[in-house]
Amino acid sequence: MFKTIKEILRTGDATVKYPFAPLERPEHARGKPEHDAVACIGCSACAAVCPPNAIQMVTDVQEGTITWSINYGRCIFCGRCEEVCPTSAIGLSAEFELAVMSKDDLEETCTYRLRACAECGEYYAAAKEVDYATRLLTQFQDDEEAARAAALTRVCPACKQKADAYRAKARDELTGGERPPMTTNAAPVPATMGGAQ
Repeated sequence: MFKTIKEILRTGDATVKYPFAPLERPEHARGKPEHDAVACIGCSACAAVCPPNAIQMVTDVQEGTITWSINYGRCIFCGRCEEVCPTSAIGLSAEFELAVMSKDDLEETCTYRLRACAECGEYYAAAKEVDYATRLLTQFQDDEEAARAAALTRVCPACKQKADAYRAKARDELTGGERPPMTTNAAPVPATMGGAQ
């Protein structure tokens, strides 16, 4: 018995004092995602990659808003949201104590305005997302293609398709419907691989 007591005294505490004392966490421990509503552009990238659908985006075209929400009760702290966010508006913190008295306290929401199309007036994307894309494109001052793309950020995808169709029709009328032959650098496919016998 004395041998056992001696061994216990030599070993010391085998467990941690948490929750009565702070728990030391590893440097890169994954905890609660922290969302920066100001930096967020409402692009939905985080919602698209969230495996448990803890992050969701709900669009209300009547009000012209898009609502970002996260349910910490569903979050698995995988960090995918942090990886894909273009503005670093969400990141995993060290906080892991998420016990609450009500499940509603595990949810956080943030609402953003939608941008209306300059042509048809329909809402098509978060206004902050459109502004972000425009700022990126206008950085290329001497690039005509970037300037055209920046101008098109004010237009919804449906109106862009219509404009492309009208341009294609006008081009066909000018060229008589003839299109230049397509060129490719690909090697010809052998008859045995292409299905021809």
